[in-house]
Amino acid sequence: MADGSPTFRPWTPPRRNKPLGFAQFLWVSWRDPLLMWSERHFREPQLYGKGPMGAVIVVSHPAGVRRVLTENAANYEKGALQRRVLGPMLADGLLLTEGDTWRRARRILAPLFTPVRTQRLAVRMGEVCARRVRDWSLQHGARVLNIDSEMSGLTFDMLSATLFSDELEGDAKGFEKALDRYLSMGARIDPLDVIAAPAWVPRLGRAASGGVARFFEERVSRLVTRRRALIESGTEAPDDLLSALLLARDEEDGAALSDREVAANILTFILAGHETTARTLGWALHLISRSPDVAARLRAEADAFDLSDPKWADGLPWTRAVIEEAMRLFPPAPTLARLALGPDEIGGQAIEAGTAVVISPWVLHRHHGLWDQPDEFRPERFLPENRKSIDRYAYIPFSAGPRVCIGAAFAMQEAMIALATLLRAAEVEAVSTVEPRPMHQITLRSRSPIHLRLRARLPA
Repeated sequence: MADGSPTFRPWTPPRRNKPLGFAQFLWVSWRDPLLMWSERHFREPQLYGKGPMGAVIVVSHPAGVRRVLTENAANYEKGALQRRVLGPMLADGLLLTEGDTWRRARRILAPLFTPVRTQRLAVRMGEVCARRVRDWSLQHGARVLNIDSEMSGLTFDMLSATLFSDELEGDAKGFEKALDRYLSMGARIDPLDVIAAPAWVPRLGRAASGGVARFFEERVSRLVTRRRALIESGTEAPDDLLSALLLARDEEDGAALSDREVAANILTFILAGHETTARTLGWALHLISRSPDVAARLRAEADAFDLSDPKWADGLPWTRAVIEEAMRLFPPAPTLARLALGPDEIGGQAIEAGTAVVISPWVLHRHHGLWDQPDEFRPERFLPENRKSIDRYAYIPFSAGPRVCIGAAFAMQEAMIALATLLRAAEVEAVSTVEPRPMHQITLRSRSPIHLRLRARLPA
């Protein structure tokens, strides 16, 4: 803390001193990609090399990140590996598509995430959060909660209420169970994907997560069928993401999205949208439970929190800073991968077509050349008077450039409202000295569920 109070340093995986061999790389990619990073990655601006899979460059300096994600973004597409891993369910969604297909989907979805529209959803978000807190019945005594599960349920309910007009309500537990299975097994980086084995060769992880794809497909199909029937009946449909996807027409040829595109984008927002915010809230609450001075500042802000005030967010500078610092230490998407389509130059290094370009927020956000005490929890970095000194391309929890997360403002608003609502009602306490250990499973999850004690706050 800037005032001299002690700062908390969460557990981080050990860093390697030697490069990984190819067989080691395949094993670590499957087990946990966080374990592949060496100490050099956190100190060198970029590392380049060639191996059995071709040329690879890891870029960890703002100018290089800007080059790849913004200045020459058209030259860097999401590689085949991501499509092989996530493609079975998300191939036609906004996350994985490229070129004209991506641009059309982005145009269609952008109006749903304007600042004005997002702000209109704030009160509904607050109602959902307040209901979740009431359900904990803290007035009857403190409770030890599985924070990962509770935040998953909360953000799922918020997504259902705001983007799907509550049509997902009641499915939270089923979706959470299926998502856990998908992320822990089905979406892991299989060595067969790394070496580009044919798609017909079985992947053990996907086989072990059997039934997950079918579960999601059935639920989404039912959702689309109900809403399509409502629209075709002439009844006024809710003005939400689901209706927008079904009613959308391409401005150039008037074509509608296919059912496959609609389903893929729904799954993208369900799987990616609520999962990333849930993980951010879980890590933030863990950090708060270990930092009493920070917790006190947040409680003071929460006590004055009033969603009826259009400028409510201005009164939560520490709340926002804690969420941003949580995403720095535990970025929801730990790694961004691109493939160079043509030659370029990054940081003085010639880049050939076909080079794999890796930008890891996990590394970038903890890089010794960019941050003071990078492994410590210091939310004051993101207070308004300090944040302007942070380079835009040194901090990219939502990516950057043309493919910056379309729901970034939505997610930040959601997290701030959830945190303020929770801390207005409860004290958050650690129940163990054992630190949760982050693990890269598409998002950044704790290897074991985070448990915290929530205790009703006493009246002032």
